[in-house]
Amino acid sequence: MPRTIWSGAISFGLVTVPINVVSATENHSIQFHQYHLEDMGRVRVRKVCELEDREVSQSEIGKGYEYARDQVVAVTDDDLSNLPLPTAKAIEIQAFVPLESIDPIRIADGYYLQPKGDVAAKPYKLLKQALERSSRVAVAKYAWSGRERLGLLRVRGDAIVLHAMRWPNEIRNPAELLPPPVELTDEEIESALALMDNMTRDDLEGPEFQDTYTDALAEIIEAKREDKPLPQAPQDEDTGGKVFDLMAALNESVAKAKASRGEGTADVHELPKKKATAKKTPAKKQPAQKTAGKKGAAKKTSGRRPRSA
Repeated sequence: MPRTIWSGAISFGLVTVPINVVSATENHSIQFHQYHLEDMGRVRVRKVCELEDREVSQSEIGKGYEYARDQVVAVTDDDLSNLPLPTAKAIEIQAFVPLESIDPIRIADGYYLQPKGDVAAKPYKLLKQALERSSRVAVAKYAWSGRERLGLLRVRGDAIVLHAMRWPNEIRNPAELLPPPVELTDEEIESALALMDNMTRDDLEGPEFQDTYTDALAEIIEAKREDKPLPQAPQDEDTGGKVFDLMAALNESVAKAKASRGEGTADVHELPKKKATAKKTPAKKQPAQKTAGKKGAAKKTSGRRPRSA
């Protein structure tokens, strides 16, 4: 059972839903510690008081704000929990909006909101079903860890999930990172769309969506523990300094996509062939054709060729 991170209530209108907040995700990454390489002694970070020059325990440590160079104001957890804000003890829903209207870059970590006690069961289910039927998400304010935050509430299965959101002024403008203007041909765009068709999936199951980095790291640790040769990294393809050909890369990519899916060429979308553009050349006069007519007179034909279908 995951531990409770925060307890409070969801509030929308006059409806209140008591809830506990628990993390919706788990970290399965391999964790490293710091060691002194000469004797492999553990290196730890110790918390030392600068004035007394001694290590202090966690129970002696609290929050403080440096108001001036030699003046620090202590702030306790009780002070923070009693802030004169409605969001200090509740997740206050401000509005309901379509999910598509929110830029995904603003959405951060997710938390499950657990109904707190039997009294919360009915209003919790009411909010969940209202969100489902409306096809909307809720945008709310709440205060955690010394700051007010913006959040997004949505339904996942039978649970309500709270996603932390970034404020608009926390999103950097990407304009300075963009490449210089370039031109793309219709064939390149169509080829990219064809590649997307071949890479389209109905789910995210399979070996492509597994954490291979952690698996490889575990192999290295096991090999070093047993004093065996380390697994070798795959060799990068040598391009030989060739100029990058976008169309060739797209063609090769779609071939690999087909091979990875184990599908035949008949079952996948083919990349469009590059259309040959006709070169404009001056019209040539055609030699006069002899036709059966009076006195064998020859009629001159137009020098313009008929358009090919």
